[in-house]
Amino acid sequence: MKIAAISAIALASLSQLVSGYAINGDGVNCRSGPGTSFGVVRTYSRGEDVTLSCQTEGESIKGDSLWGKTQDGCYVADWYVQTGTSNYVAGKCSESGGNTGNTGNTGGSGFCKNLNAASISLIKEFEGFVQSPSPDPIGLPTIGYGHLCQTKGCGEVSYGFPLTESTAESLLKGDIPSSVTLNDYQWGALVSWVFNVGCGNAQTSTLVSRLNAGENPNQVATEELPQWRMAGGQVMPGLVRRRAAEVKLFTTPSSSQAFPNCQ
Repeated sequence: MKIAAISAIALASLSQLVSGYAINGDGVNCRSGPGTSFGVVRTYSRGEDVTLSCQTEGESIKGDSLWGKTQDGCYVADWYVQTGTSNYVAGKCSESGGNTGNTGNTGGSGFCKNLNAASISLIKEFEGFVQSPSPDPIGLPTIGYGHLCQTKGCGEVSYGFPLTESTAESLLKGDIPSSVTLNDYQWGALVSWVFNVGCGNAQTSTLVSRLNAGENPNQVATEELPQWRMAGGQVMPGLVRRRAAEVKLFTTPSSSQAFPNCQ
């Protein structure tokens, strides 16, 4: 099966991401919101490239109030990003943190909610259930089943804390995108992978480029998914198990086309 429009599989529309901008400062903090009062999610080194999904107004840094949301789901001051202009180079972020032209990874009516039960169960098993905002194994603030907080205290989440398993599952389904031609098991496994590694990493991956080139999806998944087993520079046993489970799910035979099939 040839994969169409694979660039849209990510948690936000990958075709809208703008990449290749270098950080022009040393130890530049990327924060959970557009201001220095928000927590630090990660730190970039001088010359490191970042991908911007959208931009928004925030705290003024050296006279520049523009902030960009990067591939890591955090915000970096425009002053430290070498875009060549002080104006917008990516779409304006919505209030929920996504691009206003595309529903972001914090839910919305633009998503399909018809992942099959096996796919939902796989994501829930490996993400784990977190009732209130808490750092994950590498320090990123998450809640529910792997929802990466977009604002301080996960303020973009509309459900009350602590989450129940039911509201966490609703949040998970709201985080899942649409628009790719795959059977239900292939789509579910791919969503689990993108949900875990993020839009920016998926966009630039060999896995996606091979699918776009029309290679056999099962062969691509079998060869590429197991390579995504590291976090913080170390092989993580949990990621090894997750990738194996995703390959098994992806290669499960099915005649049911999941996407595009949004209701």
